[in-house]
Amino acid sequence: MELTVDAINKTFISNGNINQVLKDISFEVDKGQFISLLGPSGCGKTTLLTIIAGFQKPDSGSIIVEGKKVVKAGPDRGFVFQNYALFPWMTVKDNILFPMKQIKMPKAEREERLKVLLEMSQLEGREGLYPHQISGGMKQRTALVRALATKPSVLLMDEPLGALDFQMRQSLQDELEEIWLRDRTTVVMVTHDVDEAVYLSDRVIVMSTNKGQIVEDMNIELDRPRNRKSIEYEKYKNQLTIALTKASPEMTED
Repeated sequence: MELTVDAINKTFISNGNINQVLKDISFEVDKGQFISLLGPSGCGKTTLLTIIAGFQKPDSGSIIVEGKKVVKAGPDRGFVFQNYALFPWMTVKDNILFPMKQIKMPKAEREERLKVLLEMSQLEGREGLYPHQISGGMKQRTALVRALATKPSVLLMDEPLGALDFQMRQSLQDELEEIWLRDRTTVVMVTHDVDEAVYLSDRVIVMSTNKGQIVEDMNIELDRPRNRKSIEYEKYKNQLTIALTKASPEMTED
């Protein structure tokens, strides 16, 4: 098993108010699977993602990646933020090289990996540009391959296309899928978009605002590339939309 989320609990205390965001959340992810965490705002999906990343600790429970317990952030987990989080003073090339230098990857290996990543992301010829000189789509591709640079066991993405308009978002979904299919890195992606979840995922886990409880865990059994206009595609969207209704605030129970 590539990733195990085992009985995760997380509570936040603010101004004396106690808010349990996650209660006994557990699931497993097979190697090479693309998983989406889908749910309404406030369901704890981003909190869970950051716990998997090692950015924050759970109150109890554990995260296991390739048989090892997660105690802090590490190069075995790449992370793609919604707002790109590129270093503005670094070129595309230097942004991608940065994590490889952090783990002290040999120079020859870094250069070879950079070449592969630039080709994979269609950024060849733009590696000398700075973030302010490239489009939103190019920024997102840079952020994606930077997260893949160290060949992580698991790639974590927090609404990676959330900042883009509809047309650009659909175009980049195709590019993201193409990049993912080359390496088949295990992916856990947070999204609130049902269509995006069906289009990209092998499996969709729907979380509710009732302490992150999982109300649906659905395998998406469709061939790739997926046809958004097919009857089967629409069936999955409808089923997940119903599951999201169960996850919404007015439907949850304590």
